[in-house]
Amino acid sequence: MKDFIDAYSWINMRYLLQGLWITVVVSLASIAGSYVIGTILGIIRYVNIKILSPIVGFIIDVIRNLPLLLIIFFTYFGLPNLGLRPSSVWATIVAMIVFESSMIAEIVRSGIVAVPSGQMEGARANGLSYSQTMYHIILPQAMKKMIPALVSQFISLIKDTSLATIIVLPDLMHNAQIVYGENTSYILPMFLMLAIMYFVVCYALSLVSRSLERRMS
Repeated sequence: MKDFIDAYSWINMRYLLQGLWITVVVSLASIAGSYVIGTILGIIRYVNIKILSPIVGFIIDVIRNLPLLLIIFFTYFGLPNLGLRPSSVWATIVAMIVFESSMIAEIVRSGIVAVPSGQMEGARANGLSYSQTMYHIILPQAMKKMIPALVSQFISLIKDTSLATIIVLPDLMHNAQIVYGENTSYILPMFLMLAIMYFVVCYALSLVSRSLERRMS
Protein backbone atom coordinates (compact mmCIF):
# COMPACT_ATOMS: atom_id res chain seq x y z
CA MET A 1 0.00 0.00 0.00
CA LYS A 2 2.89 2.34 0.78
CA ASP A 3 4.17 1.88 -2.78
CA PHE A 4 0.83 3.09 -4.15
CA ILE A 5 0.78 6.13 -1.85
CA ASP A 6 4.35 7.05 -2.75
CA ALA A 7 3.79 6.38 -6.47
CA TYR A 8 0.79 8.71 -6.50
CA SER A 9 2.62 11.64 -4.97
CA TRP A 10 1.73 15.08 -6.33
CA ILE A 11 5.02 15.33 -8.22
CA ASN A 12 4.45 12.02 -10.00
CA MET A 13 0.79 12.72 -10.70
CA ARG A 14 1.60 16.16 -12.10
CA TYR A 15 4.19 14.54 -14.37
CA LEU A 16 1.63 11.99 -15.55
CA LEU A 17 -0.93 14.73 -16.20
CA GLN A 18 1.63 16.58 -18.30
CA GLY A 19 2.04 13.41 -20.35
CA LEU A 20 -1.74 13.01 -20.57
CA TRP A 21 -2.00 16.55 -21.93
CA ILE A 22 0.50 15.74 -24.69
CA THR A 23 -1.44 12.54 -25.48
CA VAL A 24 -4.71 14.47 -25.74
CA VAL A 25 -3.21 17.27 -27.87
CA VAL A 26 -1.52 14.84 -30.26
CA SER A 27 -4.70 12.75 -30.47
CA LEU A 28 -7.01 15.71 -31.17
CA ALA A 29 -4.68 17.14 -33.82
CA SER A 30 -4.36 13.72 -35.45
CA ILE A 31 -8.10 13.09 -35.33
CA ALA A 32 -8.90 16.46 -36.93
CA GLY A 33 -6.27 16.14 -39.65
CA SER A 34 -6.98 12.52 -40.50
CA TYR A 35 -10.74 13.07 -40.55
CA VAL A 36 -10.51 15.91 -43.07
CA ILE A 37 -7.93 14.22 -45.30
CA GLY A 38 -9.51 10.77 -44.95
CA THR A 39 -12.94 12.11 -45.92
CA ILE A 40 -11.54 13.76 -49.05
CA LEU A 41 -9.63 10.60 -50.04
CA GLY A 42 -12.67 8.42 -49.38
CA ILE A 43 -14.85 10.58 -51.62
CA ILE A 44 -12.20 10.52 -54.35
CA ARG A 45 -12.14 6.71 -54.20
CA TYR A 46 -15.92 6.53 -54.35
CA VAL A 47 -16.35 9.02 -57.19
CA ASN A 48 -13.90 6.99 -59.28
CA ILE A 49 -12.10 9.83 -61.02
CA LYS A 50 -10.09 8.58 -63.98
CA ILE A 51 -6.38 8.05 -63.12
CA LEU A 52 -6.64 9.95 -59.80
CA SER A 53 -8.88 7.45 -57.98
CA PRO A 54 -6.74 4.38 -58.82
CA ILE A 55 -3.59 6.22 -57.70
CA VAL A 56 -5.24 7.30 -54.42
CA GLY A 57 -6.55 3.78 -53.92
CA PHE A 58 -3.08 2.28 -54.42
CA ILE A 59 -1.50 4.72 -51.95
CA ILE A 60 -4.20 4.00 -49.38
CA ASP A 61 -3.73 0.25 -49.74
CA VAL A 62 0.05 0.59 -49.30
CA ILE A 63 -0.23 2.75 -46.18
CA ARG A 64 -2.93 0.55 -44.61
CA ASN A 65 -0.63 -2.45 -44.90
CA LEU A 66 2.38 -0.76 -43.29
CA PRO A 67 3.03 -0.90 -39.53
CA LEU A 68 2.26 2.40 -37.82
CA LEU A 69 5.59 2.15 -36.00
CA LEU A 70 7.41 2.14 -39.34
CA ILE A 71 5.62 5.34 -40.41
CA ILE A 72 6.54 6.97 -37.08
CA PHE A 73 10.16 5.97 -37.62
CA PHE A 74 10.13 7.42 -41.13
CA THR A 75 8.65 10.78 -40.11
CA TYR A 76 11.11 11.20 -37.24
CA PHE A 77 14.29 9.72 -38.70
CA GLY A 78 13.60 9.87 -42.45
CA LEU A 79 12.29 13.42 -42.92
CA PRO A 80 15.55 15.01 -41.64
CA ASN A 81 17.23 13.50 -44.72
CA LEU A 82 14.78 15.54 -46.82
CA GLY A 83 15.64 18.74 -44.98
CA LEU A 84 12.75 18.59 -42.49
CA ARG A 85 13.42 18.17 -38.79
CA PRO A 86 10.11 17.74 -36.95
CA SER A 87 9.97 17.49 -33.18
CA SER A 88 8.73 14.23 -31.69
CA VAL A 89 5.30 15.81 -31.24
CA TRP A 90 4.98 16.91 -34.86
CA ALA A 91 6.52 13.70 -36.17
CA THR A 92 3.88 11.72 -34.27
CA ILE A 93 1.03 13.93 -35.49
CA VAL A 94 2.17 13.64 -39.12
CA ALA A 95 2.61 9.87 -38.85
CA MET A 96 -0.80 9.46 -37.22
CA ILE A 97 -2.52 11.61 -39.83
CA VAL A 98 -0.89 9.69 -42.70
CA PHE A 99 -1.80 6.30 -41.25
CA GLU A 100 -5.27 7.12 -39.93
CA SER A 101 -6.29 9.00 -43.10
CA SER A 102 -5.94 5.78 -45.09
CA MET A 103 -8.11 3.94 -42.56
CA ILE A 104 -10.75 6.66 -42.46
CA ALA A 105 -10.81 6.88 -46.26
CA GLU A 106 -12.00 3.29 -46.42
CA ILE A 107 -14.58 3.90 -43.69
CA VAL A 108 -15.92 6.92 -45.59
CA ARG A 109 -16.00 5.06 -48.91
CA SER A 110 -17.81 2.12 -47.31
CA GLY A 111 -20.27 4.47 -45.61
CA ILE A 112 -21.12 6.17 -48.90
CA VAL A 113 -21.50 2.82 -50.67
CA ALA A 114 -23.92 1.73 -47.93
CA VAL A 115 -26.35 4.53 -48.87
CA PRO A 116 -28.95 3.14 -51.32
CA SER A 117 -28.20 4.13 -54.92
CA GLY A 118 -31.78 5.31 -55.30
CA GLN A 119 -30.95 8.31 -53.11
CA MET A 120 -28.50 9.61 -55.71
CA GLU A 121 -30.83 8.88 -58.61
CA GLY A 122 -33.80 10.53 -56.90
CA ALA A 123 -31.87 13.67 -56.02
CA ARG A 124 -30.45 14.01 -59.54
CA ALA A 125 -33.92 13.52 -60.99
CA ASN A 126 -35.11 16.44 -58.85
CA GLY A 127 -32.54 18.77 -60.36
CA LEU A 128 -29.69 18.63 -57.83
CA SER A 129 -26.15 18.54 -59.18
CA TYR A 130 -23.81 15.68 -58.30
CA SER A 131 -21.89 17.75 -55.76
CA GLN A 132 -25.11 19.09 -54.19
CA THR A 133 -26.46 15.57 -53.90
CA MET A 134 -23.27 14.33 -52.26
CA TYR A 135 -23.15 17.21 -49.76
CA HIS A 136 -26.84 17.48 -48.86
CA ILE A 137 -28.17 13.95 -49.36
CA ILE A 138 -25.52 11.22 -49.46
CA LEU A 139 -22.88 12.35 -46.96
CA PRO A 140 -25.31 13.11 -44.07
CA GLN A 141 -26.78 9.61 -44.37
CA ALA A 142 -23.37 8.02 -44.77
CA MET A 143 -22.02 9.90 -41.76
CA LYS A 144 -24.64 8.37 -39.48
CA LYS A 145 -23.59 4.92 -40.64
CA MET A 146 -19.89 5.76 -40.21
CA ILE A 147 -19.97 7.05 -36.63
CA PRO A 148 -19.39 3.70 -34.83
CA ALA A 149 -16.49 2.75 -37.12
CA LEU A 150 -14.97 6.23 -36.93
CA VAL A 151 -15.14 6.29 -33.14
CA SER A 152 -13.51 2.86 -32.93
CA GLN A 153 -10.74 4.08 -35.21
CA PHE A 154 -10.23 7.26 -33.18
CA ILE A 155 -10.08 5.28 -29.93
CA SER A 156 -7.41 3.08 -31.50
CA LEU A 157 -5.57 6.25 -32.53
CA ILE A 158 -5.52 7.51 -28.94
CA LYS A 159 -4.09 4.23 -27.68
CA ASP A 160 -1.60 4.03 -30.56
CA THR A 161 0.02 7.31 -29.50
CA SER A 162 1.84 5.20 -26.91
CA LEU A 163 3.92 3.75 -29.77
CA ALA A 164 5.59 7.14 -30.11
CA THR A 165 7.50 6.58 -26.88
CA ILE A 166 10.05 4.96 -29.19
CA ILE A 167 10.90 8.46 -30.50
CA VAL A 168 10.75 9.94 -26.98
CA LEU A 169 7.36 11.62 -27.30
CA PRO A 170 6.72 12.96 -23.76
CA ASP A 171 3.23 11.47 -23.64
CA LEU A 172 1.43 9.60 -20.88
CA MET A 173 3.16 6.27 -21.51
CA HIS A 174 6.61 7.85 -21.73
CA ASN A 175 6.20 9.77 -18.48
CA ALA A 176 4.90 6.69 -16.68
CA GLN A 177 7.98 4.79 -17.82
CA ILE A 178 10.19 7.54 -16.44
CA VAL A 179 8.44 7.36 -13.07
CA TYR A 180 8.66 3.60 -12.59
CA GLY A 181 12.13 3.58 -14.13
CA GLU A 182 13.33 5.51 -11.09
CA ASN A 183 11.64 3.08 -8.69
CA THR A 184 10.60 -0.36 -9.96
CA SER A 185 8.15 -0.79 -7.07
CA TYR A 186 5.99 1.83 -8.83
CA ILE A 187 5.41 -0.38 -11.89
CA LEU A 188 2.02 -1.77 -10.80
CA PRO A 189 0.68 1.60 -9.53
CA MET A 190 1.76 3.28 -12.77
CA PHE A 191 0.16 0.61 -14.96
CA LEU A 192 -3.05 0.94 -12.97
CA MET A 193 -3.05 4.72 -13.37
CA LEU A 194 -2.28 4.39 -17.09
CA ALA A 195 -5.29 2.11 -17.49
CA ILE A 196 -7.53 4.58 -15.67
CA MET A 197 -6.36 7.62 -17.64
CA TYR A 198 -6.59 5.93 -21.04
CA PHE A 199 -10.03 4.59 -20.13
CA VAL A 200 -11.30 8.04 -19.12
CA VAL A 201 -10.15 9.64 -22.37
CA CYS A 202 -11.44 6.84 -24.61
CA TYR A 203 -14.72 6.51 -22.74
CA ALA A 204 -15.30 10.27 -23.00
CA LEU A 205 -14.90 9.96 -26.77
CA SER A 206 -17.41 7.09 -26.87
CA LEU A 207 -19.91 9.22 -24.91
CA VAL A 208 -19.52 12.03 -27.44
CA SER A 209 -20.17 9.58 -30.27
CA ARG A 210 -23.34 8.32 -28.60
CA SER A 211 -24.57 11.87 -28.25
CA LEU A 212 -23.89 12.50 -31.94
CA GLU A 213 -25.74 9.32 -32.92
CA ARG A 214 -28.79 10.38 -30.91
CA ARG A 215 -28.80 13.84 -32.49
CA MET A 216 -28.48 12.45 -36.01
CA SER A 217 -31.11 9.74 -35.54
